[in-house]
Amino acid sequence: MHWYLVYTKHRQEKCALENLRRQGYKCYLPTIPVEKLRQGMLTVGDEPLFPRYLFIRLGHEDSDKSWAPIRSSKGVSRLVSFGIEPVRADDGLIEILRRQEESLKDKPERFFKSGERVRFTEAPFTGIQGIYQMADGERRSMVLIDMLSKPVAVRVASVSLRKVS
Repeated sequence: MHWYLVYTKHRQEKCALENLRRQGYKCYLPTIPVEKLRQGMLTVGDEPLFPRYLFIRLGHEDSDKSWAPIRSSKGVSRLVSFGIEPVRADDGLIEILRRQEESLKDKPERFFKSGERVRFTEAPFTGIQGIYQMADGERRSMVLIDMLSKPVAVRVASVSLRKVS
């Protein structure tokens, strides 16, 4: 048995994973917890570590007959291969990814990072840029803005901030 790499359709990693598992395949989709802005609130959700990729475990002797159902599964774009040879992933790599995923389970990547430049999108500070400091509760953030040539800490709703590119 070896791990192989599957290339999925855009944002359909979880759909492909579910459909392949329903067909009896052993699959692995490494994810990381990420903070997101949804419906006016910062929420934590899982995002694929490698967007558009997941791993599938197959036996070498039955791989020829197993490729067709995989390719036709909903959410799957194709199998990753070099020429006609499917890409094989080392068992050690999968084990490292699983350990890393477990260690990050309760440490989500923050939507805003300390020191990042942000812009206010709601009154009274609309259009003003500041420097994000930290989360202040579940729905609020502390931001430093320049006011009369002095840095002033302002506490605002996190949904009224956007990252400055």
